[in-house]
Amino acid sequence: MRASDRISRIAARAVLAGAAVLFSVPLSAAPQRVVSINLCTDQLAMLLAAPGQLISVSRIALDPRVSSMAAEAAQYPINASRAEEVHGMRPDLVVAGEYTSRDTVALLRRLEIDVVQFGIVRSLDEVRARIRQMGAALGREAAARAMIAQFDADLAHLRADLDGGLAPGPDAPRAAMYSANGYTSGDKTLSGEILAAAGLRNAPGEEGYGYGKLPLEMLAMLQPDLVITARRYPRGSRAEEIMDHPVVEMLSGQAARAVMSDQDWVCGTPFVLRAIADMAAARRKAVADLKTGVEADK
Repeated sequence: MRASDRISRIAARAVLAGAAVLFSVPLSAAPQRVVSINLCTDQLAMLLAAPGQLISVSRIALDPRVSSMAAEAAQYPINASRAEEVHGMRPDLVVAGEYTSRDTVALLRRLEIDVVQFGIVRSLDEVRARIRQMGAALGREAAARAMIAQFDADLAHLRADLDGGLAPGPDAPRAAMYSANGYTSGDKTLSGEILAAAGLRNAPGEEGYGYGKLPLEMLAMLQPDLVITARRYPRGSRAEEIMDHPVVEMLSGQAARAVMSDQDWVCGTPFVLRAIADMAAARRKAVADLKTGVEADK
């Protein structure tokens, strides 16, 4: 089976992995009315919750540009992540992000509603950790273990398709992510690990960049083999105009170009495997372009 065919089944496998496993704690001990008020917890909760357990997700989960489960989210009541409306839903558990409004979280806790917050994911290991954390919060530990096992199996198959799954060597193509406002993802980021898992070197990361703005001059000096830009939003914005800068256009003429789909990169969920598969395809194209260029120079 091709890697692309395998990865396209991630959503179905993940949902089945959660639905096919019984509660690992008695039903009475698990939260019965769960509300999610963060995009990433929305998706983890939809993947792991028992039928009827999750009663609402945040409205951003409906946006297909950033949500890998927009269609699934449409089946749930939607909230705007406001404490007053969440309290009115009478939840016994709220799942939120690390940077969810402090006032909202504090007010919910003052109202004696249990709130579990989830940190930002910066590695593939932390993808597993967040799945495990959501399983514990929902009383779905067995379902979480099954999902992690499926994630590891899919990742192993994907890496086997990537020339043995070895870490990118010194001859691997050098990639640079460059999105709105000139932001890049370098060392110690989930995006960086996605690139490495796809067999790509992270050029900004090798220069010590983490997540932040990458000056155009540095991008030009890096001379990456692959420039990865973000998928643009309808109607555009000034923040995105930098991706049309002559320097970026010049590099795109010399290097391969790829576009990332935000929805598979934003959160630490099993959908990061699709991002790895996409970048693996971009790597193969970059390698082919480099080979063609070398042969043309002979």
